[in-house]
Amino acid sequence: MTPADTVFLNGCVRTMDRAGTTTTAVAVHDGRIVAVGGDEQVRAMAGPATEVVDLAGRALLPGFQDAHVHPVLAGLAMIRCDLHEAHDADEALATIRAYATANPEATWISGGGWSMEWFPGGTPSRHELDRVSPDRPVYLTNRDGHGAWVNTRALRLCGIDAGTPDPADGRIEREPDGAPQGTLHEGAASIVGRHVPQPTAEDMLRALQAGQRRMHQAGVTAWQDAMVSPEVQRAYESAARSGVLTARVVGALWWDRDRGEEQLPELLARRTVVGRFRTSSVKIMQDGVAENFTAAMTSPYLDGCGCQTGNQGISFIGPDELREYVTRLDAVGVQVHVHAVGDRAAREALDAFEAARKVNGPNGNRHHIAHLQVVHPDDVPRFAALGVTANIQPLWAAHEPQMDDLTIPFLGPERAGWQYPFGGLMRTGAHLAAGSDWPVSSPDPFLGIHVAVNRMIHGESERAFLPEQRLPLTAALSAYTIGTAWLNHHDDRTGTIEPGKLADLVITDGDPFSTPPGELAGITVLATYVEGRLLHRHPDL
Repeated sequence: MTPADTVFLNGCVRTMDRAGTTTTAVAVHDGRIVAVGGDEQVRAMAGPATEVVDLAGRALLPGFQDAHVHPVLAGLAMIRCDLHEAHDADEALATIRAYATANPEATWISGGGWSMEWFPGGTPSRHELDRVSPDRPVYLTNRDGHGAWVNTRALRLCGIDAGTPDPADGRIEREPDGAPQGTLHEGAASIVGRHVPQPTAEDMLRALQAGQRRMHQAGVTAWQDAMVSPEVQRAYESAARSGVLTARVVGALWWDRDRGEEQLPELLARRTVVGRFRTSSVKIMQDGVAENFTAAMTSPYLDGCGCQTGNQGISFIGPDELREYVTRLDAVGVQVHVHAVGDRAAREALDAFEAARKVNGPNGNRHHIAHLQVVHPDDVPRFAALGVTANIQPLWAAHEPQMDDLTIPFLGPERAGWQYPFGGLMRTGAHLAAGSDWPVSSPDPFLGIHVAVNRMIHGESERAFLPEQRLPLTAALSAYTIGTAWLNHHDDRTGTIEPGKLADLVITDGDPFSTPPGELAGITVLATYVEGRLLHRHPDL
């Protein structure tokens, strides 16, 4: 018998297999799990050179997997003007001022990470930026990536004034006289964004490395990058060839909503497998977000007085075209990943998958719809019926300022009750995968698991948000492990702790199943392994 390279002993091993097996020890050889069992059995597989890891009662889990995340974009924010650690408008402005002072050579001040709830109406003003950077243009994306905050200098450089019309896929916030206010929603942001100096290939690689480090710190060993441009793809391929890429990544190639089916040959030509990186998915952005009223709804938004408006949000792609594009992608074996926040967008996506299934028949492409903030009750059972995965971002399903002040009043009570129907999706048999959408929200899986189980943010929420939509702990953990592994076609190699699978593992300081539900967010990842290689070690280990 060949001795194991590493043995983990004296722990609580949650395998997440179908039987829910729990044991105490695991042996690893040549990057794969070779034994799962009791301490005595596994200790016998150790040799003189074997590393013995005493778990000391700690938990060993499969590596977490994120079904919808943007590590390269997050990394770019981290190496630019990063507002993610700010807590309010004053801290954000202080960070911007400090960045501008420290980077006098920068022709633009760019970055992102501000939150809508920091500002009245969720719309920061250009005048606030003018006070900290009057002479250089400023372009800062918000935390959810669906808008930008710009100063007067940037607006003037890009020729945006009171006479500039709103683009079809976005909106320019206005001052009373019609002048641009400083917040640009959706496609309006790109009017300025296209003028910001683009990152170099070196910048992109640095960003990927920074994002990957943060993901491994959170215990994430694999993910689907939900917005892979040619530049992002080149960074991943470079990292994969050099060995810098240590995670397993599926890249979702970005569908340009301003173009049509003529882009399909280009996307198919970009399908590739390089080391741990594979581009087998295409991402379609079907609508915006509810907070800025661009999420596509089946009925109009309300105004501040509770009266119906004429706005039902934006479907970036017409439903007929969406059905055609999805059917064509499905026919050539491409997984389709759709962003849908509003109930109309979710219905349009489901209709497209249904049309593709009628034309092409069932297959193994494993399509999915992400976010699913508002889902009409009639559409909840359609996920299971059509074999479409519900790609959930649990951390958003809670009472917090963006929900309570910027969303619920404009949806109305009935539609507000349709939000994030995780429990309903599970009960009707939908396959669940989970992700963070980082840098929109934290990449830490236990924060999302906490909200999925409690429908409250740890230490912030005072009451549960639609508690009937809670998930059992097993379902929430599965969505972050084997559920996402299945979605990414990695389930034959990862997602559970079983002999023959790759040793993508995490050690945590607490066993989730022995932790009170209200304390799940406090569990800390102490170590992260990919194929048996230690990639993150917490100082407490």
